[in-house]
Amino acid sequence: MDVNAALADASTVPFWLDSARRPEPLPPLTHDIEADLVIVGGGFTGLWTALQAKEREPKRHVVLVEANSIGWAASGRNGGFCAASLTHGYDNGESHLPNENERLAQLGRENLDAIGAAVTRYGMDVEFERTGELDVATEDYQVPELREAHDPEAGFIFYNQEELAQIVKSPTYKGALWDSREVAMVNPAKLCWELLRVIRELGVEVFEGTKVTDVSDRKSTVQITTLVTAQSSEDCRAAPCSIITANRVALATNVFPSLLKRASLHTVPVYDYALMTEPLSDEQLESIGWSGRQGIGDCANRFHYYRLSADNRILFGGWDAVYHYGRQVSWKYDQRPETFETLAEHFYETFPQLSDLKFSHKWGGPIDTCSRFFSFFTTAYGKKVAMAAGFTGLGVGASRFAGTVMLDLLSGQDTELTQLEMVRKLPLPFPPEPVAWLGIQMTTNAMIKADSNEGRRGPLLKALDAVGMGFDS
Repeated sequence: MDVNAALADASTVPFWLDSARRPEPLPPLTHDIEADLVIVGGGFTGLWTALQAKEREPKRHVVLVEANSIGWAASGRNGGFCAASLTHGYDNGESHLPNENERLAQLGRENLDAIGAAVTRYGMDVEFERTGELDVATEDYQVPELREAHDPEAGFIFYNQEELAQIVKSPTYKGALWDSREVAMVNPAKLCWELLRVIRELGVEVFEGTKVTDVSDRKSTVQITTLVTAQSSEDCRAAPCSIITANRVALATNVFPSLLKRASLHTVPVYDYALMTEPLSDEQLESIGWSGRQGIGDCANRFHYYRLSADNRILFGGWDAVYHYGRQVSWKYDQRPETFETLAEHFYETFPQLSDLKFSHKWGGPIDTCSRFFSFFTTAYGKKVAMAAGFTGLGVGASRFAGTVMLDLLSGQDTELTQLEMVRKLPLPFPPEPVAWLGIQMTTNAMIKADSNEGRRGPLLKALDAVGMGFDS
């Protein structure tokens, strides 16, 4: 299949968001109000925070404001891998937080179980499947580490090349480790929309098209200035602005510029891209196996992730992680033809038996990353404001835990979670421009070089490891 022909008719709307089930838009906030808790951001973090806030205190007046529409950003564009890990993998957690890594792993498993329980309790139709994930080796040097991780009692099962060929058929595979318990597949947009349904039924007020432009301390309360985003001007003198007076505020804006200056250098936005195929026929599906419907990711630094949708399409994403100078976030970066062509080529190399399959959707979007590659937390204004960010692409599951942490922080009480080093310790900030851009480009090139050198990390990556800014995917 010629990749250009295979991509020619693909929609540029993210597949998950391209659905008749997409809710009707909610009106923006156009008048001043008061609230017990205001949540800024209508992605996973904000939605889970709202749900848990009402579960804890049903009579609490909770307001959620979203600048665009619920789930339109990273939460509606990802691969739908809902992982237990709160630290972007056990080894990364061991590197950064060795004293509490075991407890964080346990808390992550409990969090994933709680997500599944909420899906059941509220009857959420979100295509939630506890299939686990296959980490596949596509190079011989990657196999020994996977084999060493074999631990059936813990749910980690190694397959050699011959065994794996009976599970998923690809000529590129050398072996795999199946994490059978700690990853679920979900339709991310449906999860956002079902969470929206549930929190509104519980009494949360939700306003879309409402951008927060300022969060200010007012001694006993917090003042939040909002702007109706349908207006062309961000000047309150020219566009409708409203004021929310809140007792507590949870900031869940993630990849977008922080409303707290103290956190402005702790994240950078990188763009990730994905393709979705047309639905596979029964014959095509039989040709690749995959009856277990596991998520799949390969072991390189520049990795691919892929999974089956409910109607047996294949989502195939990853490889490039693109940073734009100046921490820019813009809709114009959502499409990147050269990345789509590369992903299509890699797809056909992975599954040559599907060479006649075309792509129905192609899209991208920004994710927030921090220097330790998992979420961090901070508070402001006498702990009346809490913030979480930095999920680095693994926020589908960890976002619920972040909501739990923020509510604990806002309670003013010391809890196990507020005392975690993960919560108390900030990652190292990224430098300002132009150093940030130069450093990210150098690091990307070093990781590409490591992939071509059997994973051996060069001087730059070793130096980053030493100062706590290194990551091995």
